[in-house]
Amino acid sequence: MRPPLRAQHIVAEVSGTLPPQYMMIERRAFLAAIAGGVLAPPFAAEAQQGKIPRIGFLDQFSGPLPNLLNAFRESMGELGYVEDRNLAIEYRFAEGRTDRLPELAAELIGLHVDVIIALGPAALEAAKARTATVPIVASDLESDPVAAGFVASLARPGGNITGTFLDQAEISGKWVELLKTAIPKLSRVAVLWDSTTPSHQLKALKMGAQALAVTLQTLAVRGPEDFQDAFTAAARQHAHSVVILSSPLVLRSGARLADLAATRRLPTISMFRQNAVAGCLMSYGPSLTDRYRRIGSFTARILKGARPADLPIERPMTFELVINLKTAKALGLTIPQSLLARADEVIE
Repeated sequence: MRPPLRAQHIVAEVSGTLPPQYMMIERRAFLAAIAGGVLAPPFAAEAQQGKIPRIGFLDQFSGPLPNLLNAFRESMGELGYVEDRNLAIEYRFAEGRTDRLPELAAELIGLHVDVIIALGPAALEAAKARTATVPIVASDLESDPVAAGFVASLARPGGNITGTFLDQAEISGKWVELLKTAIPKLSRVAVLWDSTTPSHQLKALKMGAQALAVTLQTLAVRGPEDFQDAFTAAARQHAHSVVILSSPLVLRSGARLADLAATRRLPTISMFRQNAVAGCLMSYGPSLTDRYRRIGSFTARILKGARPADLPIERPMTFELVINLKTAKALGLTIPQSLLARADEVIE
């Protein structure tokens, strides 16, 4: 069975870059699309002139969550770029296999994309290793961009990489502080850490925990198959709660993490609102919706001629506290009113 026709295949047919298996069959589909009005006139006209900008998404999992991708598309649309009208987007997702990222990055470069959007540190590393010229817009919550060698400085990145980085490891200390407020007798905390990501959040967490007289138990994971053993170890060591450090894997695993936490009756906190919505006790971190809108802004500015070297790295300025009161009740916890009053969202 031949693959389904996609807008980028239609564009590729016009420019002569379509893979051989599409050439004869898709030519008829392309002509039929024009006759039927499937392609908006601006898209067809610009495609014929070879002026359609093309961007590539690179992610170690299966791409942005739908609401985040919509936020990106809305941001791009507000700045004049609409997918399948005057913008082509190539998606390359590794489905959890980081070893595939270099190959996928090379594919995007071979397609002559104008910008690569790298989601997470592994995707950014792969894209950086493959090109020093194609602009890269990064979304990375786990790396220090200067220390990691991605950019020369936050104000003037100096190369082909810009984007949004958290670069505020001290947020991890805030997670322990919030747990301590919710559970005053808290003294032992397990830390679930994706060891495929940088460790500076973990280092900062150790300092924050020491200041609050909290003992930490580090539980390293590399994939979702390690979660159950990690929670079993946390319960065996009598942890009072679990701090889940951020990573692309953690963002994708909210429901699984919440289920394991409920089974072991362990309160959890992470960076991602999505995890609290899925059933974890709390989350505290930047709005991912806002971050994807900013990624759209970076991408549009580069397509309009801006150089990544001159676009300062952005760091989130506002953070959201979400408390799942339903989970708290299931765990037999009474969240202090003072903490509920600080929450940006309470899930009941």
